[in-house]
Amino acid sequence: MQHSFRQVYLLLFFLIFLFSPVKLWALAKVNYTLSMPEPQTHYFEVEMVFDNPGKEYLDVKMPVWTPGSYLVREYAKNVEGFTATANNQPIRFEKITKNTWRVYAAKAPQVKVTYKVYAFELTVRTSFLNAEHGYVNGASMFMYPDGLQNEASEIKVVPYKTWKVVSTALPAVANQPFTFRAANYDEVVDSPIEIGNHEVWQFEVNGVPHQVAMFGESNVNKEKFLADLKKVTSTAAQVIGEMPIDRYLFIIHNLPIGGGGLEHKFSTTLHVKKWSYGSPAGYNSIMGLVAHEYFHLWNVKRLRPAGLGPFNYDAETYTNLLWVSEGFTSYYGSIIVRRSGFLTNEQYLKAQADDITALENAPGVRVQSAAEASFDAWIKYYRPNENSNNAGTSYYSKGSVIGLLLNLEIMYRTKGQKSLDDVMRQMYQQYYKKLDRGFTEAEFKQAAESIAGVKLDAFFNDYVYGTKTPDYATYFNYAGLNFVNQNAGKQEAVLGAKFSLTSGRQIVTSVTRDGSAWKGGLNVNDEILALNGYRITDDVNQSLAGARPGQQINLLVNRDGQILNLEFPLVPTEIRSYKITPLEKPTKEQAKILANWLNGK
Repeated sequence: MQHSFRQVYLLLFFLIFLFSPVKLWALAKVNYTLSMPEPQTHYFEVEMVFDNPGKEYLDVKMPVWTPGSYLVREYAKNVEGFTATANNQPIRFEKITKNTWRVYAAKAPQVKVTYKVYAFELTVRTSFLNAEHGYVNGASMFMYPDGLQNEASEIKVVPYKTWKVVSTALPAVANQPFTFRAANYDEVVDSPIEIGNHEVWQFEVNGVPHQVAMFGESNVNKEKFLADLKKVTSTAAQVIGEMPIDRYLFIIHNLPIGGGGLEHKFSTTLHVKKWSYGSPAGYNSIMGLVAHEYFHLWNVKRLRPAGLGPFNYDAETYTNLLWVSEGFTSYYGSIIVRRSGFLTNEQYLKAQADDITALENAPGVRVQSAAEASFDAWIKYYRPNENSNNAGTSYYSKGSVIGLLLNLEIMYRTKGQKSLDDVMRQMYQQYYKKLDRGFTEAEFKQAAESIAGVKLDAFFNDYVYGTKTPDYATYFNYAGLNFVNQNAGKQEAVLGAKFSLTSGRQIVTSVTRDGSAWKGGLNVNDEILALNGYRITDDVNQSLAGARPGQQINLLVNRDGQILNLEFPLVPTEIRSYKITPLEKPTKEQAKILANWLNGK
């Protein structure tokens, strides 16, 4: 068949257009402009322009939560001044749910929506703006037109007039200052933005450029910090064995108080105590935070439970597997710091013993399973009260311990040839690289069993879905380690309550399940007036130093204005205190397991 020159030209043009890498961005259907003309008022201004595909109306929504932080936060509460126009003329809209505005576009080809967002909560999960800088968490700032979540978009940032720096992991649009592109709304939500005059540092890991956006005064040593970031990130990459990114951004807020982070697909936001870089403990804590959030690149942002995506931004997204997504990431965050050389073997083992001590001394670990803690994160973990320690456990700390024990179980079963690292690699290749979908609980257990070479029914039933106390001594013995409770057989006489000293008043803040105070009827919010006939102005627990189990005590308390006398005995209580030490003469297999665990292989 012959073609005319014009036909060939048109065909060539079509093919170039079809396969051009800029095609996606040229067809962006949702475009945002973010401005902040008066940052001291804490208001961002957002303009969004989007195509209306022939509809009489379109619903515009603000998410109620952000991925990685499992709590409905009601971001719409901070929205003001919503307006909608088409052809530069106002059009009708109404709010139909707590986070949905219905815009009656009457099939207009394009619609513009504007609104303001009050942003004065500086956390990794929210947005913040003041005279110093602006920080944007996408879910708390950018609405989306329902039905267009999969469309490409552009975000143009208009910084305050004296601000010169904008940092985000979103790709920049060429020749358009402070303009960025996103393939879909998930990328908008998953790409925080730091705006101001912060410093931007650079380093490279395995050929991948990394940036650090540093806001706030601190005592950090830049050269050392960048070198250590490179150690931690390169060590983290060794677990899975490949880098899934072509760029990465650390946004670090150096603050007087606080700590924590939130993971994203190409970035993270970290909150660090500004003067903590100067102490070994503080610095190692920062490295642990870096390791945790960076390991999320693989675990949860790519290898994820089936429940965590596609996201429903309107409501809770449930999974029983946060003990893997967050708990295992906590385990890896700690072991990555050890493998990077920031902790000695002894320091690492002491940290694990301390973590297990804290976990096992909380009564809730024998009430709520790791799977239940994962599912109930929305109503329990992020909404703690005075009874939380009695009624539940943390999928972070419990999941971290499960990860450690599962690793030791696998290494023992395979004589040190395989480990939890191999499970994570297999899962990553299968469910992210090959199938590109989330995994189920059964699939995770099956993968662990395939690496261990044995069935793990008892392990999962007892420790994941049950609340049985693990046989820690047996597991640590696999690696040639002693695990002992230094308080074994020792019974103490403690009150089993915590207090807050407020204006000289001792107020009960928590009561421990089945302890002396619990059985004796002491309540949270009671004010302790006297102990055994003497006025109390200092810590009640210190006043009971030297007491014996069975000793009768008398408390005079003020409960809502009523003076009560409580008399009860101090019940014997075991306060666990665990220690992990090496065996004097480990076998070759035990020594191999220990070395491979602590150093990686």
